[in-house]
Amino acid sequence: MTKTFPGLTVEVSVLNKGCSLSLFDGIFAAGGITLSQVSIMTGLEPYQIQNWVKRGFVSSPQRRLYSRAQFARIAIINMLRESLQLEKICSLIRLIDETSQSDGEASIRDEELYHRYVDMLSENAINLSDPQSIINAATKASLDSGLVSLSAQKRMITVLQIMFCAHAASDLRLSAETLLGSLE
Repeated sequence: MTKTFPGLTVEVSVLNKGCSLSLFDGIFAAGGITLSQVSIMTGLEPYQIQNWVKRGFVSSPQRRLYSRAQFARIAIINMLRESLQLEKICSLIRLIDETSQSDGEASIRDEELYHRYVDMLSENAINLSDPQSIINAATKASLDSGLVSLSAQKRMITVLQIMFCAHAASDLRLSAETLLGSLE
């Protein structure tokens, strides 16, 4: 059964640790990507992406090309937008970056956050009804983030848990709507 990367339309047979990094390396091998490429890979209309740029949720592309970080941010927003308000999603992303910087750590880029989340999903032991399994998967995924301080590490674990719960809520909502449609 094929899946897609979170927030993207790009299919993958199984999510393995590091697979999103490999995807990004392939997509960005020649540099930035165009709005139409972002649109195709996210399933978003170009006007939605441009609106997010205008509203400051995503930084402006350079020479009409989107970077790895911008693409990761768009994927994260797309993944969580059905269950969280756009402002809250961006606050969540900023929170992890500001916390790491306030602890004297290098900032956690949007791309790094996206890769940690995909790595978290590669854990087959996550059970939506078992909060401890979500915590364990988030903890394991955050270990490779390079965060040294305990407070930054804890914040990363919490952000990954929030992302998982919001993403799961979006998926469950879609499943419910599909089932409802089959009854009609």
